Amino acid sequence: MLALRSLFYLLLKLPVRLLVRCKIVPDNQDKSAAAVPEKPIFYIVRYQSASDLLALQSACKQQKLPDPLGQVKLGDKLFPRTLCLEKPSSVLPWGTAGKTTATSQGLAILNQHHLDEALDARLIPANLIWGRTPAKEKNDANVGTLLADQESPNWLRKFFIVLFLGRHTLVRFSQALSFRYMVDKHGHDERTAHKFMRVARFHFYRQTIAATGPRLMHRQQMFTALFANPSIKRLIADEVKNKGLDEAKVKKQALAIMDEIAGDYRDSMIRFGERMLSWLWNRLYDGIEVKNAKVLRELAQDGHEIIYVPCHRSHMDYLLLTYVIYHEGLVTPRIAAGINLNFWPAGPIFRKAGAFFIRRSFRGNRLYSTIFREYLGLLFERGYSVKYYSEGGRSRTGRLLAPKTGMLAMTIQSLLRGIDRPLTLVPVYIGYEHVMEVGTYHKELSGSQKKKESIFGVLKAIKNLRNYGKGYVNFGQPMNINQFLNQQVPDWKSAIDPIDPQKPSWLTPSVNVLANQVMTSVNRSAALNGVALTALILQSSENKALSKAQLEAQLDFFLDMQRQAPYSDLLTVPQENGRELLAHVIKLGKVTVSEDSFGAIVSLTGSSVLEMRYYRNNILHTYVLPSLVCRILEFTPKINHNELVEQIQRIIALSKSDLFLWQDEPTVAQQVEQVLAFLGRQDIAKQSKAGFWSLTDDTQLRTKVRLMGECVDETLQRFTIITSLVCRLAPVGKGDLEEKVVAIAKRLSVLSNINAPEFIDKKAQGTLINAMKEQGYIGVDEQGRLIESTGLAELKSIVTNLVDIEVLQSIAR
Repeated sequence: MLALRSLFYLLLKLPVRLLVRCKIVPDNQDKSAAAVPEKPIFYIVRYQSASDLLALQSACKQQKLPDPLGQVKLGDKLFPRTLCLEKPSSVLPWGTAGKTTATSQGLAILNQHHLDEALDARLIPANLIWGRTPAKEKNDANVGTLLADQESPNWLRKFFIVLFLGRHTLVRFSQALSFRYMVDKHGHDERTAHKFMRVARFHFYRQTIAATGPRLMHRQQMFTALFANPSIKRLIADEVKNKGLDEAKVKKQALAIMDEIAGDYRDSMIRFGERMLSWLWNRLYDGIEVKNAKVLRELAQDGHEIIYVPCHRSHMDYLLLTYVIYHEGLVTPRIAAGINLNFWPAGPIFRKAGAFFIRRSFRGNRLYSTIFREYLGLLFERGYSVKYYSEGGRSRTGRLLAPKTGMLAMTIQSLLRGIDRPLTLVPVYIGYEHVMEVGTYHKELSGSQKKKESIFGVLKAIKNLRNYGKGYVNFGQPMNINQFLNQQVPDWKSAIDPIDPQKPSWLTPSVNVLANQVMTSVNRSAALNGVALTALILQSSENKALSKAQLEAQLDFFLDMQRQAPYSDLLTVPQENGRELLAHVIKLGKVTVSEDSFGAIVSLTGSSVLEMRYYRNNILHTYVLPSLVCRILEFTPKINHNELVEQIQRIIALSKSDLFLWQDEPTVAQQVEQVLAFLGRQDIAKQSKAGFWSLTDDTQLRTKVRLMGECVDETLQRFTIITSLVCRLAPVGKGDLEEKVVAIAKRLSVLSNINAPEFIDKKAQGTLINAMKEQGYIGVDEQGRLIESTGLAELKSIVTNLVDIEVLQSIAR
């Protein structure tokens, strides 16, 4: 019998090898089981299927794990290495699937551990998901759906599954479990074995739902559900009654709006898109680095409704993030896309890939806003993950934009319908070493009209495809909306109304707080890269140029700073050194390299000055604190430790809303300690016995400090302009103050050669003014004018001491 089975597996191995391609997602990233070869390894799978076991064998070989078709010797007994929970169902309607020996095998292994206390075998749950096809509603099923049914499929159905879906198979290895722990904690009797098998079945079920998603609704079924929605029914009745319109006409308008909004998700489009994007990424990028994705799988398995909230750099974001989520073993989300992308043929393709479209503004259109809100609520009710961009549009400067709160507000309103599963926001930082639209962004910032997206623009972009370096996707700390509301509004559940959710008074202020936390969390998960670091350093240097050797040393300094005094625990820092990073940047053509008798010079010239500023702004926030430390040390011969910390705490607190910084006062103090310790180890700074810090006399080392300190120069100039004008002009209207600040900033940008739209942006100045009001440096009189308040003079003294004398003279004039 054993020989026949071996022959059967041998004959089946070739067709499986030809038809099956596995995407492997290892949750056991530490590979603890593989790292301890003396500990026996077992696997547990869902089905006793030859094709499953052969596919698993191939995946284990790639992961350097033992052969699942082999045997394990425990004591004097041999055990099959793989435990199978279920047998395939019978082809005949009256046939039964029968039971596997998994329970008895598990019981025997537990008993062996009871007999031998030194034994500690490991069990790795391995889940094989063929094709990752979501189940469909019963009235949407067809022959293909039945053939692809993966619930204990018989051999005939499995044949079609392997034939049509084999090349899109997901193999997910979960964290290895210890049999020793199970015996010591739960015993070794039959009840323990049965309980463990039930837990394993549920574990595989939750993983499968996370990978395939909930049951799929056809868009026509969605329209039917929306027309049955009480809020929409009531609105249609109101429109008929108040405007005297025909009910059929109002329903036709509502249907047109639903048709404009709704996605048309097709798993076949996702599989096709994955294949096309794999080709595209290999052509465009040197690699895509992903961090902290394991947290997504844990959320999905725990039943959370995941809402992805990424920053928005490029149209490429739509494709890249969806691709990454799919390759991390999760169902792709429904994506809120701007209506400007609904052009042929991109619109229909995006719609079938899960996009639903949203107008830029629908204020005053009650029918549209209600239908969109209820459509979003329906997605949440059905358990579909969703992705939207809280910035509302792509950043033209490289910095995060102030968040638009409409989607977050509708998300919370959906929760007020009584959804019984947690809604969890996952902030996502997306970074690139090259953004295709950067040239267009600068034209728009210079006054050119934004071009409408079209097929011709797509073809032009495809024609210009080239190597764009690396892409980065960092998943931030999840934010459970239910827990957030429990903290912000303890009695928020009293506003739940399943029929007609209201807009409670606490909604807007709570949404504003949540939106700011989302953007802060995005920035906290930043990714450093060679292009952005080179841009940050060269933009801070005189004439935007450094010798090659000096730039390489400066890159190493900036890298070491983040390695030893990191901005956050979620920050991604390159493993390469300065020389390797610069060689990569030169290869990408981002800088100009010239030679003279003294060696190579690396510089930014022409349009690269503007382009590289975009990448500088992507990571500027991560260096604000160490830059302030360097700046203060450079401009102050010696300073008391506590005074240094206090000054930085003040400036960071004022910059938080402008740069979406995450540090609170205790964190700032801790990070300042880390930066000073690093500078001390580098022999750049020293502390006297009296507690005063100062720089050492080494000129070369002081140059490193000066360049890092220059990173925060523009922020300090903006604070200097505002504090000087308020002290001089108060009382002054906010509008007048903003106009004067912008006027001086424009003049300084010319005198200091600062080519930065954000430096002269009126909204950016308004953000700093508001921060100074909130911190109590600026007050408001009875006429609503801005006046000098306690601490402003001291703040002015701090910031003016940190800018060059030429700048102060320009402001004074």
